[in-house]
Amino acid sequence: MRYVFLVYRDEASGDGLEPCRRDAMAGEAAAYREQLRQDGQLQAAVALDMAALTVRAPNGALEIVDGHGAGASERLAAVWLTEARDLNEAIRLAARMPEARFGSIEVRSLEHEESER
Repeated sequence: MRYVFLVYRDEASGDGLEPCRRDAMAGEAAAYREQLRQDGQLQAAVALDMAALTVRAPNGALEIVDGHGAGASERLAAVWLTEARDLNEAIRLAARMPEARFGSIEVRSLEHEESER
């Protein structure tokens, strides 16, 4: 089954890390991504800019809000597309991500994919 991991980071706690510790975590995360790629479990991983715009169109009226739509202090920082046998394995993979120590990983199964026409 395919799963998407939505990686959330608390900007305040991430920015408070010492540069050497932040670099160490980035290296650990890169090594983990490479391991999952070699194992055939990581199909894609992209980092996201922490700045965001939220677009809504209630009743056809365009609304653009500077920032993310959620009310939490965490921001969506990355998206990983993974392959796992089942939800339990996906949870184990997400729990091993270094980012899980300083933020949170939302795990969602991909129920079906739409093909482009």
